[in-house]
Amino acid sequence: MDMSTAGLAPAGSKPLSGEVFSALINLSGRRRFTSQRIVLYALLASQGQDGSTATAQEALSLFRGAHKSLLGEADGLPGVFCPELREAYFGKLDGDRQIVAFADLGERTLKAIAQGSAQSAELLAELVHITTPTLAILNAITGIYEEQAKQNARLMRKQLRGVITDIETINRQARMVAFNARIVAARAGQAGKEFSVVAGVLSNISGEIDEMVAAALAAAG
Repeated sequence: MDMSTAGLAPAGSKPLSGEVFSALINLSGRRRFTSQRIVLYALLASQGQDGSTATAQEALSLFRGAHKSLLGEADGLPGVFCPELREAYFGKLDGDRQIVAFADLGERTLKAIAQGSAQSAELLAELVHITTPTLAILNAITGIYEEQAKQNARLMRKQLRGVITDIETINRQARMVAFNARIVAARAGQAGKEFSVVAGVLSNISGEIDEMVAAALAAAG
C-alpha cells in the first residue's frame, strides 16, 4: 500500500467529532510513549534482563499499530486529514519514512539481541542515536493533532452559535404569532377559546426554547 496517499480524507468529508480527535491524540501519544519504551527495554535486554526483549517487542507492536491507525482511513479514523499532517508525514518533515525506519531498526535490533548477534551492539547504538530526532518528529506531529482539535472545537462553537441565532430568530417570530393569535382569539369571543388555548401552548413552547437556547449558549462558551 502506498502510505503517501492511503490515509488522505476525501474532500468534503464531515467534520471530525471530539471523540475522533481524542482517539487521534491518544494514538499519537501512545506512539510517542512506546518509542521510548522500545529503546529502554532494548537497552535492558542487551544487559540480559529477563523479560525485557518481550516487553520491547510488545511496545514495538503497539508503536507500529498506532502509526498504521493514524495513517489509515479505517475504524472511524480519518487518516491524514489536513495539509499540515500531510506535510509532516510526507513533506518536509518526512515523518512517515523516519517513523517507519525507527520501527524497522528497532525490530532488527531486538532480533539481533535475542540471537546474540555480534551486530546487536552496533544496531543498539544506532537506535539510541536516532531516538532524539524521532521523538522530535513524534512530538511535532502530536502538536498538530492537538492544534487541529482546538481549531475544530472553535469551529464547532461558532457553528453552534450560528444555529442558535437562527433558532432565536424563529422563536421571536413564533412569539409574535402567539401574541397576534391571542388578540384574534380575544376578539372572536366564545368562538376563539380553542384558538386561544393553541396560542397559549405556542407561547409556552417559545419560553422553553428560550431556556434551551440560553443553556446551549452557555455550553458553547
